[in-house]
Amino acid sequence: MELGREGVNLPCGVGLPLALPASEGKALKIAVAGKGGSGKTVIAALMIRIATEMATTRVLAIDADSAVSLPYALGIDFKDTVSEIRSRLIEDPHARAAARDKPIRDLMAAATQPGQGVVLLVMGRPEGPGCYCGINDMLRYGIDSLTSEYGVIVIDCEAGPEQMNRRVVNGVDVLAILTDVSLRGVRVARSIMKVVENDPTMVQTQIGLVINRSRDNHRTVVDEAAEWELDVLGIVPEDQLVAEYDGVGRPIIELPSTSPSVHGVRAIMNNIRSAHPQSFAPTILSR
Repeated sequence: MELGREGVNLPCGVGLPLALPASEGKALKIAVAGKGGSGKTVIAALMIRIATEMATTRVLAIDADSAVSLPYALGIDFKDTVSEIRSRLIEDPHARAAARDKPIRDLMAAATQPGQGVVLLVMGRPEGPGCYCGINDMLRYGIDSLTSEYGVIVIDCEAGPEQMNRRVVNGVDVLAILTDVSLRGVRVARSIMKVVENDPTMVQTQIGLVINRSRDNHRTVVDEAAEWELDVLGIVPEDQLVAEYDGVGRPIIELPSTSPSVHGVRAIMNNIRSAHPQSFAPTILSR
């Protein structure tokens, strides 16, 4: 899939105009990356919940993981995905004709689903075995096109460094690299760091490590982060309630305020707010 100045050229040769709107405001974009199984989606969901509690800003949640777990963590039923929209554009000539003159922002908006204090956009599954290129391109441009409509955007990334390699979430304001206390989790975090270290679009990004499921056994990970000159955004304790909620299919955002996970993620969001106070200013939050 190639992207030109005039539009998105889909594999079947169909052009889709990229009528990106002028930016009306600077959204705070937070990306959550890390090893699969480290609790990445749980942390992203709690970040989203706390962002909605901090003020009256519009919050956009983006599930950029093909496993499609974020909707369930948020308790939102979704109807459409970026992947499904793209498939229709490729396969259905009537859909192509209807979409030809639409800005990509409108196409992305068709895949959004409102929840309590948040709007969800789901990437969906790749269009072929192992192929993420086209949908990642649409997601990247879709994120850019929607930023003017929201004060805070939280992106639950694909596990591992894949979307960093493809620069799907390039230019985010905050990159939270999640790890548990396992050696494998630390290695994946390091591999993500290596990708973003040489990315010119990440020069201004606040990058930090989030250590999840700690039983006060995180010292080795903290020492590793210090060697990389990587800040630790926060440490989230092991929380039995997370497993209990997952076991019965209850949305993670319904965890009580006394939950250790909620406490840990709230501290992380306070750190982020301190570094980016303008994103929570009344002039943006009232939009």
